[in-house]
Amino acid sequence: MATQVILLERIEKLGDMGETVRVKPGYARNYLIPQRKALRATPENRAYFETQEKHLKAENEKRRKEAEKQATKLKGLKVPLIRQASEGGQLYGSVTARDIAQEVSTLSGEQVTRAMIQIHQNFKTIGLFSVEVALHPEVKVEVVVNIARTLDEAETQANTGRALITDNRGELVGQDSDEEQLESVLEDSALEARKEKQEADAAKAEEEQAKEEARALKKAEKEAAKAASAEEDEAESEEAADEEAKDA
Repeated sequence: MATQVILLERIEKLGDMGETVRVKPGYARNYLIPQRKALRATPENRAYFETQEKHLKAENEKRRKEAEKQATKLKGLKVPLIRQASEGGQLYGSVTARDIAQEVSTLSGEQVTRAMIQIHQNFKTIGLFSVEVALHPEVKVEVVVNIARTLDEAETQANTGRALITDNRGELVGQDSDEEQLESVLEDSALEARKEKQEADAAKAEEEQAKEEARALKKAEKEAAKAASAEEDEAESEEAADEEAKDA
């Protein structure tokens, strides 16, 4: 069963600040509420939000402007990450969101946290990857993560725009597009996250449909009550006319 929450900030593909939306209980309990991104949709919390709405919007605007300044320093940033890997490009380990955040912070001089790196799961191969950094719910910027075995290899990859991967004969092979690479190196949770967003959208559509049906039902009930009242008035008029005829 879905949980209703009041959003305290804009959540992509879910809603804007102040909206009441339906989400999975685990998503609300484990992420939205602990991260102070939402409140449970109770009358008390709605009243609290209404008293704090002006302050929350002012704080959000302040953070957005700061994020826009950060974005200018990150835009176009290339982030080399040196890792051990096989000739075929498979890493002996992985590159995590934390690894990327630390390197981005070092290169840009801006504070970037693991939560801002939008990859869902770890990279498992060398190559060039466009990674989105969410500095604010309304401010995102892309950086290029350059995973290589050496600095020289990273420089070559940056210059050519291709990963230095060899096949089982030791020959260089082409690199897939960013989208194809992401599909191959991100684990199933990325697909699961997309599925959850789709389910949230579907739940929201169902809620709107239920509201529309409720409005239609209410309208029909009003019309039925009005018709019944008219019939009752007509019956009373006929009865009064009969009484007058008898008296006459």
